[in-house]
Amino acid sequence: MEKRTNSLIPLKDVIANLLNDGSLPFNPDDANIWRVWNEVVGPAISKNARPLWIKNGKLKVIVSNPIWLQELQFVEKDIMEKLNGKLGRKAVEKIEFRVGAK
Repeated sequence: MEKRTNSLIPLKDVIANLLNDGSLPFNPDDANIWRVWNEVVGPAISKNARPLWIKNGKLKVIVSNPIWLQELQFVEKDIMEKLNGKLGRKAVEKIEFRVGAK
């Protein structure tokens, strides 16, 4: 029977390795979208739409109803430009709006 070794690796080392080798499936800086969202879109939109996830430059946003979905599709480019400007880089290349529970 083969002898097992139980060597534990501290969580801080695991996280440090993930962050240092660049193999994360997302950019950790993209999390700032949630921090700046309300400021960028304003109170009316932020009450009716919220970011759900971002991956490879595509931001998925959940909206409260079909009317908001249509309205936000008209201002997608403006929201994208404001978000990228606030973040200081081109983080968002496309926004996908979906009706869902907020």
